[in-house]
Amino acid sequence: MGQHGEHRALVRLAAALVCLAGAGEAAPCRLALALALDVSSSVDAEEYALQSRGLAAALNAGSVRGAILSEGEAVWLLVYEWSGPLRQHLVLDWTALTSGAEIDRVVAVLGGATRSRADLPTALGHALGFGATQLLRGPDCARRVLDVSGDGENNSGFRPSLAYRHFPFDGVTVNGLAIVTGEQDVTGYYWREVARGPGAFVETADGFEDYERAMTRKLFREIRGARLTSLESTWPG
Repeated sequence: MGQHGEHRALVRLAAALVCLAGAGEAAPCRLALALALDVSSSVDAEEYALQSRGLAAALNAGSVRGAILSEGEAVWLLVYEWSGPLRQHLVLDWTALTSGAEIDRVVAVLGGATRSRADLPTALGHALGFGATQLLRGPDCARRVLDVSGDGENNSGFRPSLAYRHFPFDGVTVNGLAIVTGEQDVTGYYWREVARGPGAFVETADGFEDYERAMTRKLFREIRGARLTSLESTWPG
């Protein structure tokens, strides 16, 4: 299919997904946070385990739990895995983190997750488009944030720039967690191609072994949001 044909297909896909994304009723909240985890073929079984366990541990960290429960309005969380075009898998649908018990339940779900696919390329544009539609059908929150983790550049399907052009990103901030495993400048790529919206930022993990630390810091910063005037002065880690 030619370039213009590919773009027309993308527009049709975006329109279809927007129509399918129901706007569901939800109580007001301060943050709707969608977490996107890279499970493309560049991520091996050990790295997947470090990523899934690292996310569960980060959510369970005292600093992050405290930030979630520190105010009256809820934080809502959704988690999905992404790899090739049209290959996204929900690990956790929209859930309100309103108590320690609910956080415990989500930590258990994430810690016990099994990988959806292991043999597909890195379709970052598709991952972004999917995240936008999930936020569209999510709760009506003061802030909407998409948090994308990955260890490489887009190599399949449409580019991130086309996702931003054709999917509903109005009012959405997109942050990145760049996992650096070699000489590729993943952090620079995520700054150029992924980070978008007011206050957007990119956190870097020095390999999957550093994923838990980087995700803990990232979640704390995202949950605190505009109230966090100086991350270095308030970060408890």
